[in-house]
Amino acid sequence: MPSSTDPARLLIDGVWTPAEGGRQRAVVNPFDASVVARVAEASVADADRAVRAARAAFDEGSWAHAPAARRAGVLTATAEALQEHREELAHLETLDTGKTLAESRIDVDDATAVLRYYAALTTSDAGRTVDTGRPDAISRVVYEPVGVCALITPWNYPLLQISWKLAPALAAGNTLVAKPSEVTPMTTIRLFELLQEQLTQAGAPSGTANLVLGGGAVGAALAEHPLVDLVSFTGGLASGRSVMRAAAETVKKVALELGGKNPNIVFADADLDAAVDFALTAAFLHSGQVCSAGSRLLLHRSLHAEFTAELARRADLIRLGNGLEKGTETGPLVSAEHREKVERLLAGALAEGAVVRAGGGRPTESELQAGFFLRPTVLDGCHAGMTIVREEVFGPVLTVELFDDEDEVVALANDTPYGLAGAVWTQDAGRGERVAARLRLGTVWINDYHPYVPQAEWGGFKQSGTGRELGPSGLREYQETKHIWRTVTPAAQHWFAG
Repeated sequence: MPSSTDPARLLIDGVWTPAEGGRQRAVVNPFDASVVARVAEASVADADRAVRAARAAFDEGSWAHAPAARRAGVLTATAEALQEHREELAHLETLDTGKTLAESRIDVDDATAVLRYYAALTTSDAGRTVDTGRPDAISRVVYEPVGVCALITPWNYPLLQISWKLAPALAAGNTLVAKPSEVTPMTTIRLFELLQEQLTQAGAPSGTANLVLGGGAVGAALAEHPLVDLVSFTGGLASGRSVMRAAAETVKKVALELGGKNPNIVFADADLDAAVDFALTAAFLHSGQVCSAGSRLLLHRSLHAEFTAELARRADLIRLGNGLEKGTETGPLVSAEHREKVERLLAGALAEGAVVRAGGGRPTESELQAGFFLRPTVLDGCHAGMTIVREEVFGPVLTVELFDDEDEVVALANDTPYGLAGAVWTQDAGRGERVAARLRLGTVWINDYHPYVPQAEWGGFKQSGTGRELGPSGLREYQETKHIWRTVTPAAQHWFAG
């Protein structure tokens, strides 16, 4: 196992190894731009070696056909290891992403819950029998592993996102190659150290789980590799389209989660204290770098003045800082490049007529100047034709749009190419359910925002992606369905006379 300073960070065929040519990349703490570590930077040849190791491990068969309890044992033991190293992992996640330690601890706990959920689910997933209507025939539907899976994860929730993919992939009996974002790889590296220990103890083939680090060229190599059977990708829309094109050449299975432009709808009868509080959390948790962020506030016109005033007041009080320090409520953006992208969108919004009610720029505090900070921003006077309303910003920016009635707000909420998540705030239970049913979203919260559980599916409509993660459907993504028919007492049919 590599030490915390060892750049040998590719796990290929059970061995931690340097990248081809010894190439490395610096990992930067977004709080102060300091270098956290230097890790291996894989080449396309490294990705090929990892895929071939996973292919050999799958074709060898002992993991794919292992008893479900054995695979579940690996996941359970890895979950226990995550909890044993909870503080270490949370610290790494905060160094890597800039989020607060409180958020990072929750991420570790949620990743643990996902591993435990799929450990339990796989031992109860025995397929089903089908009534053929014939006493001499037995018909069964069984679920088998897809094969070699490429798991490509984003930079905002590195540990959590890899758990959503790795747990069902291994539970189903697949082998895999994982590629975390090159920006935030540290907790994924640590997870694979812990996982490899458990796989080795369980006697799994050496290439069962492989880890490569690198940028877009490595991800593209995995997506187009002829020996990969499935690609699961979470990230931006443009990259997701590239993955689909690359996978189409060999007709791979593809699962995509591509973000959203998520409406947070507040009706006139909503509990205003709760709605304001959750609007802040929906938009500014992790500085808005959340695929399900409630970045579009759709507000009933009668609430406009009171609601936006309180929202802006509280947004300006949010404490930015080092995620490792107590008192910090949210951290920086992940990189200087990403901050510049958000700032360009902000400038465009102002040019299109948006009005800044809170934030709107970088903080002035001296201790925040080295990092990639941007103040939580509330933009009023927005409408559906604005770029800032239509494009995923992935930053601490909340737009405010007004509506007058239920039909209008449903039309506004659905007027987007995305369809990941959203919320409805109302004390009228019937209205809440009615609007939820009409929204073209994969997840709808009523009088809440952001909660999820491993037992419930996660994914989006429209251009927010294909397939589902979590829940029973999350396991099915990593399985092939096979029908087995057995005739108990076969006899000649004499269909042809000769």
